[in-house]
Amino acid sequence: MARGVRGTGKWCGALLLAGALAGGLSGCGPGVPPTPGGAPSSASVPAVPSPTTDLGTPTAEPQPGEVLVEVVVNGGLAGVRNRLVVHYDGSWTSRSGTRPPRTGRQTPAEAAELRAALEDPAFALVPDRPTGKPIPDGFQYYVTYRHRLVVADDHTRPPALDRVFTALPEGGPPTSP
Repeated sequence: MARGVRGTGKWCGALLLAGALAGGLSGCGPGVPPTPGGAPSSASVPAVPSPTTDLGTPTAEPQPGEVLVEVVVNGGLAGVRNRLVVHYDGSWTSRSGTRPPRTGRQTPAEAAELRAALEDPAFALVPDRPTGKPIPDGFQYYVTYRHRLVVADDHTRPPALDRVFTALPEGGPPTSP
C-alpha cells in the first residue's frame, strides 16, 4: 500500500509539472526570462478571470479600468526596466527607472487604433519568443495582451508587432532610462 501511495505522489508531481509547463510559467530553466512586471498585481493579473471564450474573443464589454496591454522593456546600454500599462479606456501609466510615473490618456481614435492593432489576426501569429540572434545591448520587449505574453527584441520585430508599438502612447515602448 505504501508503495502505491509513493507512486501516486510521483505521478501527481509529474502531472503538476506538466500542467505548470503547459500553463506557460516563466523563469523556469536557462534562457527563459522572468515574467515582466514582477509579482502579480491588480494591474497585470485581473482578480477574476477575463470574460473571454477559449479563443480569446470577448463575450462582454471590458470595464474602463481593465488592462488592455502591458509592455515591459528591458536592456539597452543603460540597462533599463520600464513598464507601460494601457487600459481599455485609453488611460495609461508609464514607469521608467526611479523617476515618478507618467500618466495620460489616449484619444478615442488612438485607443481604437491600439485595440485594432492588438486584435489584428497578424498579431496573433507573432511568435511568442524571439527567433533570431539577440543584438548586444539591445532591448527586449515583453508584451502581454489577453493573458498571452509575446517576447521580442530589436532583431526580431514583425510588422504586426511594430504596428502595436506605433499605436502605443508616447510613440512606442518606453525605452528611456
